[in-house]
Amino acid sequence: MATPIVMPRLGDFMTEGTVVSLAKSQGDEVNQGEVIAEIETEKLNYDLESVAGGVFHPVVDAGATVAVDGLIGYVLEAGEDAPSPEAPAASARAARRTPRRRGSSRGRGGGDTVRSTPGARRLAANLNVDLSQVTPTGPGGRVVDADVRAFDEQRKASPAVTPSTPGARRLAASLNVDLSQVTPTGPRGRIVETDVRAFADSQAAEQAPSMPPGLPEPSRSEPLSGMRRGIAQHMSESLRSTAQLSYFLEVDVTEAQRLRREASAEHDTTLTVAHVLIKACAETLKRIPVMNAVLANDAIHYFDQVNIGVAVALDDGLIVPVLRDVGNMDIYQVSTATHEMAIKAREGTLSPDDVLGGTFTISVLGVVDGFTPILNRPQSAILGVGRSVQKPVVVRGEVVVREMMTLSLTADHQVIDGAVAAGFMRRLQATVERPTALFR
Repeated sequence: MATPIVMPRLGDFMTEGTVVSLAKSQGDEVNQGEVIAEIETEKLNYDLESVAGGVFHPVVDAGATVAVDGLIGYVLEAGEDAPSPEAPAASARAARRTPRRRGSSRGRGGGDTVRSTPGARRLAANLNVDLSQVTPTGPGGRVVDADVRAFDEQRKASPAVTPSTPGARRLAASLNVDLSQVTPTGPRGRIVETDVRAFADSQAAEQAPSMPPGLPEPSRSEPLSGMRRGIAQHMSESLRSTAQLSYFLEVDVTEAQRLRREASAEHDTTLTVAHVLIKACAETLKRIPVMNAVLANDAIHYFDQVNIGVAVALDDGLIVPVLRDVGNMDIYQVSTATHEMAIKAREGTLSPDDVLGGTFTISVLGVVDGFTPILNRPQSAILGVGRSVQKPVVVRGEVVVREMMTLSLTADHQVIDGAVAAGFMRRLQATVERPTALFR
């Protein structure tokens, strides 16, 4: 049976990737796990490995841009013909490297992974309904029997509805796009997120003038593309889809600076105040779980593991590699992991696992006092770290010089109430100002 090779999702908000090069040509033999193509996204490059052994049959050329889950080629058995595009031999989802999420169920009526009840899956199989097309209304974002029946009735009333992916439907709703007007380019004639974005961009271009009136002639113009386009889309969607509220608090880092200098000299390493804050955040997040949660599929999902993304500035944008399970690291391991991730980010060698799975983000801007960081969806909170400066402050009735720093927290008010966010900031402040335990 032909095994499809599809464009993997290499980031939470990736919608398409570019096949930079093909390591195998038409008819070449390929082994399972062997690299067959180099993929480039807005934020990283990735060696795509074959999920099966056999004969390689590409359906795109090097340089092609392919939507997530779009077909790149097949691995065929000896003597096997490639299937026609209208009738792929196997579900493209089977060829993805992305692990299936725990607690989800695969609907029999379609290839997408969908959270659904057993009754809904049986009914979908009887009615030949693709569960990935059904809008869930059940607990935890699950498809229930009533959802399947409602979809079937709507399908009978409107048989010409073009199929679309769940991500495309969510994006269309947020951009107020009528899916019936969108041209599909995805697998099996589906509308994918890239199609929705292209339609929205074309509509905006038609409605907006090429340049705002009254401006002088630009000295030069650069197209919004690559990493910058990805950042622009991610940030604007974050603001549209969340209720963001920011909180500011000044903390005294005098003792933290003293201890990190002593520890750096004692352990022959380089600790920074950023490492202190990463470790302090991990300890605080363990005590206030809602700050380490994400909102998805009409449910709030809590995590025991603390995965902290640390924003790294690059020449052409920004990337957020993820430090995993920081709650079980000591501060020296945090320092080492942060350093290694920063090097990989600047060398362009981050893997998909390095940028996926964050539950909280820290962004350090050491040249300003405070700022309002934008949420890194689907996370519910992000901490902005400003510069540390010496200031006169009152301590026990006396004016003394202390090293102070402004922390800026942005939280999603859909998930986190103001009192909870304020409590997080106060606990974080106490941990940073009495940091001895962080260095053990």
